[in-house]
Amino acid sequence: MSYWQLYYHFVWTTKDRLPLIIPEIEARLYAVIASKVHEFDAVVFAIGGMEEHIHLATAVPPKHSLSTFIGQVKGASSHFVNHELNLPFSFYWQSEYGVMSFAKRSLPDIVRYVKNQKEIHRKRQMISDFERVEP
Repeated sequence: MSYWQLYYHFVWTTKDRLPLIIPEIEARLYAVIASKVHEFDAVVFAIGGMEEHIHLATAVPPKHSLSTFIGQVKGASSHFVNHELNLPFSFYWQSEYGVMSFAKRSLPDIVRYVKNQKEIHRKRQMISDFERVEP
C-alpha cells in the first residue's frame, strides 16, 4: 500500500432521529463501530455522540470508497444492536450521513469535538457543518 493521510469526520443519525442510543448500549455500540472500522484497516481517532446521532473521526485508506466504508460500519452496528442486544425496540440508522475531510493539523480539534459531544450539545456550542447529514 502506498503512503496516505486521509482524515474524515463522519456523522449519522438514528432513523427519524429517535433517541435510541441509550446509555446502557452506548459503550458496546461504539466498540462495534471501532471494530468494524479496524476491519477496513482504518484508524479510529474518536467516537462520540448523543442519543440520536454518532460522530466518528477516522482515517480511511484510499483503497475503500467512503460510501462503502460508512455503509458497512452503519450496517454492522445496527445488526449488532438488533441481533445481539435484547432491547424492546428495533434499531435503525437513517440512510443519510455527513462526511468532511480535514487536515492533520485539525485532528486534535476534531477529536475534542467528537469526544465532548454531550457537553457541546448541553452548552449549545455545536458547529453546524459538523452536525449536517442532509444537503
